[in-house]
Order: sequence, then C-alpha cells, then structure tokens
Amino acid sequence: MVRVDGRATPAERFEEHRSHLRAVSYRMLGSLSEADDAVQEAWLRLSRSDAGEVENLGGWLTTVVSRVCLNMLRSRATRREDPMDAWATDPAAGREETVDPEQEAVTADSVGLALLVVLDTLTPAERLAFVLHDLFAVSFDEIAPLLGRTSAATRQLASRARRRVKGAPLVSEGDLARRRRVVEAFLAATRGGNFDDLVSLLHPDVVLRADRAVGPTPRPLVVTGAVTVAEGAMAAMQRARSTQPALVGGTVGLAMAPLGRLFLVLEFTIEDGLITGIDITAEPERLAGLELAVLDA
Repeated sequence: MVRVDGRATPAERFEEHRSHLRAVSYRMLGSLSEADDAVQEAWLRLSRSDAGEVENLGGWLTTVVSRVCLNMLRSRATRREDPMDAWATDPAAGREETVDPEQEAVTADSVGLALLVVLDTLTPAERLAFVLHDLFAVSFDEIAPLLGRTSAATRQLASRARRRVKGAPLVSEGDLARRRRVVEAFLAATRGGNFDDLVSLLHPDVVLRADRAVGPTPRPLVVTGAVTVAEGAMAAMQRARSTQPALVGGTVGLAMAPLGRLFLVLEFTIEDGLITGIDITAEPERLAGLELAVLDA
C-alpha cells in the first residue's frame, strides 16, 4: 500500500497497534503462535474493510481480535495432555511456522505462569470478560456485545473469573507471608543450584511424596531426608525455571507450567520455618481437582 496525501497507510496504522493486539491475544489464548494467528486475522479483516471510515482504529481492532480469540477458545478441543518431552515444543505442533520456544517461555514468564494456568480454567466468556476489563481496562458496555450479553451479565462473568484468579487464602496474612518466603527461597535455591541453601530449608526428616505421573517409575514415589530430597530438587533445576509460586488449596505452593500449561504442582507442609513435607501432583485428573489461584505481587 502507498501513502495517500501524506497520510499513514492502513498497514502503518495497523503496525501501531500490533503489540497491543498481540498482548490481548496472548492473554486470551495462552499461545504465541495462536495469538499471532489472531492478530493476522485482524489484519486481514482490516485490509478488506474501509479503514478510512474507522475513527477509533485501536478500539475497532481490539474488538475484532477479541472476537477472533473468542471463536478460537470456543472451538478448542479438550485440553491436550502433553508428554514430558514435549515441554519445549511449540504448542501449535504441525504448523509450518512456529514460535521460538525460548521466546514463548520468556513471554509466559513475563505474563505470569500462574495467571496463564488459572485463565485456562475459565470459560471462554469468563476469560474474555476478565482479560479485557481487568487487564486492559475495556468497559463492560464495550465487552457485552462481543458476548451477546448485557453489561450487568458481563460484569458478573468478570467478577466470577476474578474470584477464581485471586482465590481465597485459608491461612492468616502473616502465615501466608511466612510460608511464601520459605517457598520462594526453596524455588530460588533450586533454580540457582544452591544445594546447601536448599538443605537448610528442609527439616532433616522431610518427606517428599510424588504421584505415579511424576516418574521415573510407574508407582508413587516417597523420598525421605533433607539431603536426598535436595539432590532430587537439584536434578530438576531446569524444570524449576518453568515454575512459579501460586495459591494452591488456599496456601502457598508451586505450579510448574512450561509455556503456561500446567504440568505439576508442589504443595508444602511447613513447621517452624522448615519444610517437613512436599507433595507433588502430576496426574491430570488430580491436577484438575486442585484449586489454583494467583498470589498477589
């Protein structure tokens, strides 16, 4: 396209909004490749329209890409169960053009792995209402037509989603903060390969229990002793980079979610500042039964 009378072309105007559209799409879909598909579809629709008649192009494009994302969410099959060796692969396997897995991992981490995991538990309508209103300050009056609902009903959708995202701690604020410090120190020591620091956080008789999906054997795993548990954590150092603190069952745990897809959860028993028990859940049906929420910054 060429400039007309010195004015920006539709393509140039679109590029001004691309990063915003990609941000909206990624939070809606949880996949960079799918987000790029949605953004591309928004461009195609713009290119087929009379862009000169669009006064608020940013709002128009946000509406278009939101509709595209909503349709994609509604058409998704049941959640895939990806094998462990597929962690670093592109979520849209089979496409000719794929997103760099490292780029996707960085993006997921910047958005928040726990947030992506919880968003994935929402219905398409709840996810759209929450993402557009709470994350991008779009009014309920603007969101409602996308869902075919009233503004009041849309507000209720966002409210319900917000409760899921935020969760409800089952311990006091002070206890939650103390537990969080211990869990975050455990994660930092694991990520950094600081064996001595990790051992210092574990009770000498700590017990780790993992269900049969964690591996390497097809049976549930039980490991005891601070040194043995710490050695196992060191072996999972790379996996820890795809792990973030989350509210698990009302208290602080860890959610491992490569590329924003939940893989396993660690729950901790903490007494007198030391970790006395770690329970690891990876079986899909058990993961689906856990109550996960986002911890406040």
